[in-house]
Amino acid sequence: MKNLKYIFILSSALFAFSCSNNDDAPGNGGGTVTDPVETNPANTQYKPAFTGQTRIAGMTTDTEFKADIVTSALTSPWGVKALPDGRLLVTQKTTGTLRIVTTAGVVSEPITGLPAVNPANQGGLLGLCLDPDFANNRMIYWVFSEAVTGGNISSVAKGKLAANEKTIEGATVIYRSSPANPSDLHYGGRILFDQTGNLIVSTGERSVLQTRPLAQSLTASLGKVIRITKDGQPASGNPTFSGAGALPEIFTYGHRNPQGLAMHPVTKEIWQSEHGPRGGDELNRLKAGSNYGWPTITYGIEYSGDPIGDAIQQKEGMEQPVYYWDPVISPSGMTFYTGNRVPEWENNLFIGSLSATHIARLVIKDNKVVGEERLLASEGQRFRDITQGPDGALYAVTDQGRLYRIDKK
Repeated sequence: MKNLKYIFILSSALFAFSCSNNDDAPGNGGGTVTDPVETNPANTQYKPAFTGQTRIAGMTTDTEFKADIVTSALTSPWGVKALPDGRLLVTQKTTGTLRIVTTAGVVSEPITGLPAVNPANQGGLLGLCLDPDFANNRMIYWVFSEAVTGGNISSVAKGKLAANEKTIEGATVIYRSSPANPSDLHYGGRILFDQTGNLIVSTGERSVLQTRPLAQSLTASLGKVIRITKDGQPASGNPTFSGAGALPEIFTYGHRNPQGLAMHPVTKEIWQSEHGPRGGDELNRLKAGSNYGWPTITYGIEYSGDPIGDAIQQKEGMEQPVYYWDPVISPSGMTFYTGNRVPEWENNLFIGSLSATHIARLVIKDNKVVGEERLLASEGQRFRDITQGPDGALYAVTDQGRLYRIDKK
């Protein structure tokens, strides 16, 4: 491992902080409270729906910790998950292959045998997860952009990691989103297992004006979080929607480009992050059957500066984000910390930030964000995904090809 030239040794001095509601104050062990970490002007004058929905108080970690670069030899890594033995399984977006990286930085040869990806622009080999019984069946599941008649789609596949770890055996596409579109943007692409053993998958609305409204359509699987079985069928217990043609796999809808999914370690609820346009990145707590508003409501504007739709941020029947960012940080992969090596991180949410080039640590209490910290900002990396290893450390991959290990000093 290559040690960074610095160690994150953060101040234990207490900054003055006042809050009108004690329930919004950081919980015990969150760290030292500071001014909000965002100091740049917002893109809009939109008002939050409730106190603390954006620009919450800053937080710094009191425990001394460090970050090591495990390797810089990856090619466009997009997803990372820890194997039971502590090694890291990584998707490589542009090559459509997997790599295994040891904690000592040894990188395997590319693992082949996956269906072909369309790596153009935001497409390629995206998120992955391990079967809950991986130790016995060696099954993995992943999302990728697939070229089909009519354009591109977000697809889900599964396969078995061969005993020699050189290939994926029996790779099978189990789910294809619809409709196809020539756009090579906004695929979503995260995947995880929920507590019932079913797959939760995020899909983007493909960005273009033609498909954007389909985030609100229950007959299309774009701009959705879907819930399917290991065989790609709609999962038992999914919400039931009225109207002809409503897709039975839909779990939630009204999403833009959701690139983060994580299950809360205590409540087992699914949390999700998604990219906004110019402003309006969101963190959501998913509730089955709920509409999260895009593009009808948003805290962002068009990249041109024009308003989106009716320029409204609230509407009856549409969920508010737990938290939003303006300007954007471009939130990507995320994970809850369940280790005990850094006590103040317990049950905190860590999110990779692309455009703002840091890892966001969010302290959450009673389903509200009560503190925000920016980690590794000086590295200048686009943090694409983050996971926790069995050793209790956090591991993060960046678009530039790095894998970091973050742990107590």
